[in-house]
Parts: sequence; structure tokens; C-alpha cells
Amino acid sequence: MACDLVGFFRPRLRGCVGKHYQSGADQALPAIVLAVVAAVGSIGKVRLPLVRLLLRIEPSDRSEADLQRRAITQAGAALHPDEVLVVDAGFGVAALLTAGVPRFGARVARNFTARRNSLPVYKGRGGGPGYGERVRPLPRTHKGKMIAATPPDATAQWVVAGRMIQAQVWDNLVLATTQPGGPAFRGVVLHDPRYQDPLVLATTLTVSAYALWRLSRDRWPVEQVPLAAKQMIGAHRAFVFGGESRHRLPELALLAGTILAYVAATSTAVATGFWHRCCRPTCGRLRRGLLRVDFSEIPVPEGALRKKASVTGHVPMGVQGHRRRKSLITLSADSLPQQKVA
Repeated sequence: MACDLVGFFRPRLRGCVGKHYQSGADQALPAIVLAVVAAVGSIGKVRLPLVRLLLRIEPSDRSEADLQRRAITQAGAALHPDEVLVVDAGFGVAALLTAGVPRFGARVARNFTARRNSLPVYKGRGGGPGYGERVRPLPRTHKGKMIAATPPDATAQWVVAGRMIQAQVWDNLVLATTQPGGPAFRGVVLHDPRYQDPLVLATTLTVSAYALWRLSRDRWPVEQVPLAAKQMIGAHRAFVFGGESRHRLPELALLAGTILAYVAATSTAVATGFWHRCCRPTCGRLRRGLLRVDFSEIPVPEGALRKKASVTGHVPMGVQGHRRRKSLITLSADSLPQQKVA
């Protein structure tokens, strides 16, 4: 289960209380923010997200963090025994632990610190320690001085596509502001030669580091939902101003993007040109293939698509339904056309 926040930017919308970070502007801009919770599965060799939950900002939410807390609380309560919630760095570990999510894997910042879930040995001077030893997964520099990283409790490594991935694991940790006895988790640092910065994760799972690496990669399909909704369908250019429509249109666009990704995954991959020898069934290729088809060539199923269950007994039928009455026009003497006398 992957959870993410999606923002449909509306910089000129009056009364838009939500804000979302935009990397191009390097700041938070006014936007319609939605929380998306999707189950990640597969159809053949294609990883596909299935949207389970869509949440919008409520009037009682003071910021985007309140929407995050509601999203992870509802997602954690709906987790199946064989599912785990995977989130990006925007979601804090403290919020996940407070919400009571039973199983999660979260990406954290590089300067993330935690503490041991046990008190250090008393040195015989002063008051006894009240917090566990601080754990720094990565080294850092403070005021020109290098602070070394804490040695890991376990290490692991594996080979993927010819490159060596190394992992460092710290077990039985608590938050940096929590005393021993609080909710515990694990810290994992993944070093991939393909990337310049390592990946720092926090999780409550007891699986191997290789399984955590696979789980972190499986979070990426949730990013396909806003991509299909905004770029493939064009919802980033569809502007409405009604109080309900401004939220409903992005929600429908996300659902339509999910359907588009499913149709693409279950259809034959369409090559853009002769140079595509092993093309994948993506929604972008499906969109380019549909652009070549005329609307009249699309097969339409027989019969009514949907029966509209509405009351029509009071509506005039037959001749009475299309009969029009002539309107009486009163013309004044000044408005009558003047006739010329020969």
C-alpha cells in the first residue's frame, strides 16, 4: 500500500486554502491537495496501482499535515495482514507511530537521528541517563566538525544488474525525543552506486534489507496516478471554480488516470515508431495510439450504455412536449415602418 499527496495547482483560484510544494518554483503554491492511497499489484510484468482511498482537505484541517495524518490513520486501519504502508519522505515517522500503523516503511531525511530503546550504562557521576544513546545513520558536519556515523548492528549486500548494493541496519530504535519503552522501529541505509545520495528508511518490519529495498521501489507506481491524470488526460489544464467542482474534478481525473493505466496494461503495447522493438504497455503509448483513431471508428456496444433512473412523469410527452406558443409582440406607432408616397 502506497500513500502520497497530489496537488492540482490553482495559483489564481480565489479561496484556495491548500498549498503544495512545487519543485519548479521551489516553494509551496496554492493548490487543490488530495491524499491518494493505492494498492500496488501487477498485471503481467507491469506494476500497477489500484486506488483505494481519496481524501480531500476539510475545513477543519489547518495545514497539509492534518490531511497526512488522516490519510495514514485510515490507510493503517484498512491494512490487510499481508500488506505494508510505504510512504515518501514527506510523511514523518512520528506521525506513523502516533497513528498506530502496524506495518510501514518510510523514507526519512539524510540527517535523521534516533535513539536506542535502552538506557546506556550509568557512569557513576551525576544523575542517571533518561534517554538512550543517539544513533546517526550517516555522518554529518556541524560547525566545521565531522560527526561520525553510528556503527550498524548488521550489514548486507547483493548484486543487481552488475552493481553492488550495500545495506546497513540498526535495530530496536525509538524517536530522538522518546524515552526507552516507546514504539520501536528499525533504521536502514541503502547505498546504490547508481545514485549519489544513499536511501535512508525507517520501518517496523523484521524482514531482510533486500525485501525493504524492493518495497521502497514498489512505492513508485503510485506516482503514475497523477501523471496519467495530469499529463495524459490533461487535468492540469482543466480549471473549474465551484466549491464542489474544484475538488470533484481532480478526484474524477485520478480515477480516470487509474482506469487508463489499467487499460494500457491489459492491452497490446503500441509502438510509436520502428525503433521501438520492446515497447511496454504504458498509458502514454496507449494515448498516442488513440490519437491516430477517428472517433467514428471506435466500436460502440449495442443497447443503452446506462439507464437513467429519473422521474419523468411530470414532463410533457409527444406533441405537447415540443409545442411552442407564439409570443405576442406589441408594436408602437413609432416602431412601424414608414411607407414612402410616390
